[in-house]
Amino acid sequence: MSKITKKQKELKSKVDVNKTYSLDEASKLIKEITDVNFDASIDLAVRLGVDPKKANEMVRGVVTLPNGTGKEVRVLALVSPDKEEDAKSAGADYAGLDEYLQKIKDGWTDIDVIVTMPSVMGKLGPLGKILGPRGLMPNPKTGTVTMDIKKAVSDVKGGKIDFKVEKNGIIHTSIAKSSFTASKIAENADELFKTIMKLKPTSLKGTYVKSIFMSSTMSPSIRIETKTLSN
Repeated sequence: MSKITKKQKELKSKVDVNKTYSLDEASKLIKEITDVNFDASIDLAVRLGVDPKKANEMVRGVVTLPNGTGKEVRVLALVSPDKEEDAKSAGADYAGLDEYLQKIKDGWTDIDVIVTMPSVMGKLGPLGKILGPRGLMPNPKTGTVTMDIKKAVSDVKGGKIDFKVEKNGIIHTSIAKSSFTASKIAENADELFKTIMKLKPTSLKGTYVKSIFMSSTMSPSIRIETKTLSN
């Protein structure tokens, strides 16, 4: 087990583990306790009181973060020739069809998001074992299977992310970078919170949001007041 450094002890001491912080407080503090030599990701872990095994309690959605994610998202548009220009003009890193289907079949997955058309989904079925485990399979529910390719690519490039509750009842996703201002971190987090609240299952009894934690790469976790989500 690695020994904790003097600097790590100092940063850890800035977080009161017995306190729940407001979103604004947490967004300021996360910048203070992030001490790495790269632009670290700011993550949120939201524990929900749902049972993901029940279909009516599976929480999944998409949200467009007002300040983007800070991450360069590599987008592949699997489209017919007449849609290639739309995809490229919207910022797609790659656009085409058969040549990219073959590349994926050969093991190429150097991308973050795939956007495609309904008519192409049939060709993606055989590639499910490659795309599925990597979270790359397009889905109409996340807006990545559509005829409006231009909008889909623009949305993804502009900060649109999809999220879903994991089997342990937690939604875990990156919402910013440590280089963002505290106010931009808070704005992105708030937008995600609001979206999660809108997705509360109508059949759920008991507490919906059990806990919220904010952290960055190698930083301590900061507990956020759950009442943040009630607005």
